[in-house]
Amino acid sequence: MTVYEFEGRVPVIDESAYIFPNSTIIGDVRIGKETWIGPGAVLRGDYGTIVIGDGSAVEDNCVIHARPGEKTTIGNHVTIGHLSVIHTGSIHDWAVIGMQAVVSDFSVIGQWAAIGEGAVIKSKFEVPDESIAVGVPAKIIGKIDQNYKDLWIKYKANYNSFCQRYRKIEMRGV
Repeated sequence: MTVYEFEGRVPVIDESAYIFPNSTIIGDVRIGKETWIGPGAVLRGDYGTIVIGDGSAVEDNCVIHARPGEKTTIGNHVTIGHLSVIHTGSIHDWAVIGMQAVVSDFSVIGQWAAIGEGAVIKSKFEVPDESIAVGVPAKIIGKIDQNYKDLWIKYKANYNSFCQRYRKIEMRGV
């Protein structure tokens, strides 16, 4: 992993987290316990702050940033899908951000909310707890049920296990 201090802003990464070797962590970035950061992810806290809770997963090639003096907050047990962009947003516990989604400035994603693949959450848009939002721009189309929650609890346990599983193997090109 590539970790950079930037102008006195130093990343803080829990020792149980796994950061893929080709991901980049810059500045004021705080990563919680058993959080998995995938290949190519860029978390840039150069002039803003990024806080990621415990048990979350930031998948391949995601970009997370924050405006100057502002904060991007990602809660516990959150999944950020491949190629997503999160910018100065707030994502609450257990939310799922679909692949290639965009969460724009000052938007709020509620607890257990699900954002569809490719969705664009416009600036200052709020997705309520347990809601499903899809489209460009995103619109609320439904509610999360218990079956969905049960399924995602299993999926998220897999990413949590990645922290230990990836640490055990020797990463090498073939």
